[in-house]
Amino acid sequence: MNTLSTPLNKQLFQMTLPMLAGLLAIMSCHLVDSAFIGQLGPSQLTAIGFTPPIYQLIIGVQVGLGIATTSVISITLGAQNKQNAKQLASLVIITGFILILALCFIIWSVQDSIVLMLGAQPEILPLIHEYWMPWLVSCWLGAMLYFGYSIFRAYGETLLPGLLMILTSLINIILDPVFIFALDMGLAGAAWASCAAFGIGCLILYYQMIKREFLSLPTQQEQVIDGFNRIFSFLTPSMLSQFIPPLSAMLATIVISSHGDLAVAAWGLGSRLELFSIIIVLALTMAMPPIVGRLRGSNSFDQIHQLVKASVIFVLVWQLVVSLLLITFSSMIGGLFTDDRDIMDILSSYLWFLPLSFGALGVCMIMVSVCSALGTPRTSLIISIVRLFACYLPLLWIGSELGGPSGLFIGAMTGNFLAGFLSWTIYKKKTKTLSLNNTLENCVLARSQ
Repeated sequence: MNTLSTPLNKQLFQMTLPMLAGLLAIMSCHLVDSAFIGQLGPSQLTAIGFTPPIYQLIIGVQVGLGIATTSVISITLGAQNKQNAKQLASLVIITGFILILALCFIIWSVQDSIVLMLGAQPEILPLIHEYWMPWLVSCWLGAMLYFGYSIFRAYGETLLPGLLMILTSLINIILDPVFIFALDMGLAGAAWASCAAFGIGCLILYYQMIKREFLSLPTQQEQVIDGFNRIFSFLTPSMLSQFIPPLSAMLATIVISSHGDLAVAAWGLGSRLELFSIIIVLALTMAMPPIVGRLRGSNSFDQIHQLVKASVIFVLVWQLVVSLLLITFSSMIGGLFTDDRDIMDILSSYLWFLPLSFGALGVCMIMVSVCSALGTPRTSLIISIVRLFACYLPLLWIGSELGGPSGLFIGAMTGNFLAGFLSWTIYKKKTKTLSLNNTLENCVLARSQ
């Protein structure tokens, strides 16, 4: 896809739509997967309940490397250095293969200690042993699939990744009852179904990468060293950015739990609704970096700002519409999830306040994504830290102390608004500095000639 010739808004739409469809498919797959496991009994549900904290650790490494992949390759392509981009892609695959495999092996080796530390009872360990080995294999295969998606996105191609997200989700859903019930594999069957789906996806994706000549091994030691230096300069701050939200979520849960189990239950339901309501933002954060990276490689800062400004306006308008819908149907939505009147009332209060700030939250998420694509991952890390530890958590706590659950929601909403404003300010300051530096470099180059 030619970044400079295709209208930016049209290009962004073309890249976002497949990602949106793919994300919807993955979320639906997770819901169906949980429903099948739920039929096995409460012990099985308890066993998989100990996987999210570990999965967040794996995802943090995976997404951090994925962000680094998209950023370094798209910037390199924007500078018209295709051979170097192919070599970087190969180094990313090698890095991801070893890094995630080693992490999964370590987790598997100390699985008993991990789940006991998380509060599991000893009688649940046999189910953990049954599930975690195939589950960790599926995590590794899923990560390899994700790295392939990141390389395709760096080349401006999201159609195949989007289609494969849908295909692997459908295969997973079809194989779940076969492996779990028909083959009587129980809880492990759910993980093996994911392994099969991700394995098929990897075969298709990597065949296409080889066919399209996206990969090329470096032939010189200097190329290998330089490539790894570039990748890891992005990887470390990107990984830290991914670990901050789970830590923030844990701290927020501590504050919320001071208002009782019902408040925690309502917050949990609200968080799930939040994920679905900002799915268009999630798709944009996956589609924008390759476009921004290639424009950065060609030093087209005016076009970058044009694209970012249009995206911000769209997100603010879109999320305002979504928030008004959630407010209008707040009582009905609560009834879909629970019969408990107290939880419904707290959830209704959540829906009256938090969704109004989802537009500002979306702006913050876009700024994190864009700054990474600009080749400034440390700025992305700063935005993440400011958003959660200077805005969101302090105001959530203050609201909780002053106004109970309703004050907590108002505080969180205010924190999102403040974070959105500050992230936009930091982004504008950074792009102004980058543009000025580029202008000075061009002047120096012109004089030297």
